[in-house]
Amino acid sequence: MLAKHTALNARPRPRSRRRFRGEGWTALFFLLPGLIGIFLFLVLPILASIALSFTNWQLLGTPRFVGFSNYTRLFTTDPQFWTVIRNTIFFTAEYLILNIVISLGLAVWISSLKIGQRWFRVVFFLPTFTPLIAVAIVWMLIFTSGGLFDSLMAQLSLPFSGVLNNRTLAMQAVIITSLWAGIGYNTVLFNAALDMVPATYLEAARIDGATAWDRFWKIRLPLISPTLFFGTVMTAITSLQVFDQIYVMTKGGPGSSTATLGYAIYQRGFQNFQMGYASAIAWVMFALIMALTALQFWFQRKWVHYDA
Repeated sequence: MLAKHTALNARPRPRSRRRFRGEGWTALFFLLPGLIGIFLFLVLPILASIALSFTNWQLLGTPRFVGFSNYTRLFTTDPQFWTVIRNTIFFTAEYLILNIVISLGLAVWISSLKIGQRWFRVVFFLPTFTPLIAVAIVWMLIFTSGGLFDSLMAQLSLPFSGVLNNRTLAMQAVIITSLWAGIGYNTVLFNAALDMVPATYLEAARIDGATAWDRFWKIRLPLISPTLFFGTVMTAITSLQVFDQIYVMTKGGPGSSTATLGYAIYQRGFQNFQMGYASAIAWVMFALIMALTALQFWFQRKWVHYDA
């Protein structure tokens, strides 16, 4: 009797199985529009880009398979490629460091205020709502020859005029523009993390005689390190893809002093109609982003602390 009862209980219940299948088809029906969109606008373009990077497609005509010729040309015969790589890495390194330092400093300052924290968060976050093209146009007018910046430098008797025409200073103008548009996001992000640090930890450290710097360096910073890591990774990824500011402000110039990988993709693909070559540059940029992200994840084991 016991064996018979066990066998009966072990049998699948057809009604439950039919109900599960019905719920699965219902879920698939509601997910189908999103899945179609992901396939058409994400998966399919990625696959097409991979395929095009092995062709010499020039936008008009039929693509012709050329193997690894585009990649070989990039690393051996293209005289501008290494300049573009150097400019991209330089922009990413300087912008990333300045963005994290400034936004973290602003976040700490806002969290120390007794009143007005909410308003300052709004003020610093507002530039992130502004289209980057519009921001770049305004800053281009500020930095253009005879503009507001030149007038200010003349009044201060400083030799910094015609910034956008200077091979050394043009990239700094792009970085300043990017900082104005981008630090608000990390400022609000870090400020929210700082507000979540338990006040009891800080009060106990204050009673033990810890200075304000010790409380920040040994308590607050380790506790917000996961948020700091997230902000660093996302900022690095977006900075490697910089395009809008350079397209509006410098067009990659003077010469090629501000040309980055994003602008090189646009220039090769939509100005020179070398879509296969532009796709190869895009995948080099993807590899660079993945390498930098992997490096950051490797380093985060040494400085990111997750509160158990």
